[in-house]
Amino acid sequence: MTSFSDFALLAPLQKALAAEGYTKPTPIQSQAIPHALAGKDLLGIAQTGTGKTAAFALPILHTLGKSGVTCKPRSCRALILSPTRELASQIADSFRAYGKFMHLSIDVVFGGVPVGKQIKRLSTGADILVATPGRLLDLIDQKALTLKDLEILVLDEADQMLDLGFIVPLKRIIPMLPKQRQSLFFSATMPKTISGLADQFLKDPVKVSVTPVATTAERVTQGVMFVPVSAKQNLLHAVLLDPAIERVLVFTRTKHGADKVVKHLVNARIQAMAIHGNKSQAQREKALAAFKEGACRVLVATDIAARGIDVDGVTHVINFELPNVSEAYVHRIGRTARAGASGIAMSFCSNEERPFLRDIEKLTRLPVPVLALPEGFVMTAPPPRLPASEQNRNDGNRGHHAPGRSGERQGERNGQPQRNRRRRSGGGGQGRSSGQFAA
Repeated sequence: MTSFSDFALLAPLQKALAAEGYTKPTPIQSQAIPHALAGKDLLGIAQTGTGKTAAFALPILHTLGKSGVTCKPRSCRALILSPTRELASQIADSFRAYGKFMHLSIDVVFGGVPVGKQIKRLSTGADILVATPGRLLDLIDQKALTLKDLEILVLDEADQMLDLGFIVPLKRIIPMLPKQRQSLFFSATMPKTISGLADQFLKDPVKVSVTPVATTAERVTQGVMFVPVSAKQNLLHAVLLDPAIERVLVFTRTKHGADKVVKHLVNARIQAMAIHGNKSQAQREKALAAFKEGACRVLVATDIAARGIDVDGVTHVINFELPNVSEAYVHRIGRTARAGASGIAMSFCSNEERPFLRDIEKLTRLPVPVLALPEGFVMTAPPPRLPASEQNRNDGNRGHHAPGRSGERQGERNGQPQRNRRRRSGGGGQGRSSGQFAA
């Protein structure tokens, strides 16, 4: 398929696509949409940022709009399960954009906000419902929602679902689903555990894969700097002095680490905010909006929130700490080089993290080039600090933990995913050639 018009979608959908500037489908869209329109179950393997949302949203909108059936109270006709609140909101926004000339109701539910308003909205039902697993079960347990009339199910970012400990909620959901339904299953990677889960959700699926497993984004220039843990904050300050780094996403492994990085950056007069599982929904939305609008140059995030960060114009991704699960590296650097742009990803690697780097290189089958440290960088020099008056003015950008539960179910409620705590053995980063990092 070389044009969206080749899919013979409903006229309101084609009008919306034209308004959005969509002309040529991406590879995942070209391969997935015809099978989804035919009503077949689908197993799609595609890297983040390749257009997966439209690959399932357009067929769903077409199918539901064509049927003329109306949704029943406290039910939904299509359900899209998402691992994070940010991604759920993003998916719902995409549905609204594509379906703006159609008369289909679209709703999104997740934890971190009062459930009462969501119960009230669902009392009339929704044609399309986007949900995180924990909040979905909350609503079902409170008799505010039933899945008995479900026609289409989508499980998006399935590998992240498992990484965040959602396997138990997903297994609870499976028996509630009608046997007669269409199921679409999307994942960036396909380890054995994901394959087993797909077997439970799908029936004779068509398999579509547009990128090799664990391939890094083609337009991302990668590099690594070796530095002690104690010097990473100073190195981040030095790197951010480069004006070419216009909009940067910084990754840490822990929520506390993200807040600590933000505190140091704000003290150094660098605009920064954090987004992670301990933030309230309002705080997360505020940080993401500021980042999208350019009011905040640096967004510091943990992996739990990364899948929902779909922002054009992210020039750089910095791995302040390397992930201890190598697949997460692929997802992190995929936050840049989106929408046809190029991007740069650099990693700070301590001696303790060399095994993680080696695992990343083994997974991606590519060595990560070593970068020269910034000219004039001194590892022991303290970072510049703001005067007290300036610090007070920037308190709003500092990381604060939200008290109590984040509002989502076990595994979501306190933003505490089940983490893979493996310590890996081996070396890494040996015999590399050094070169200056090109921005």
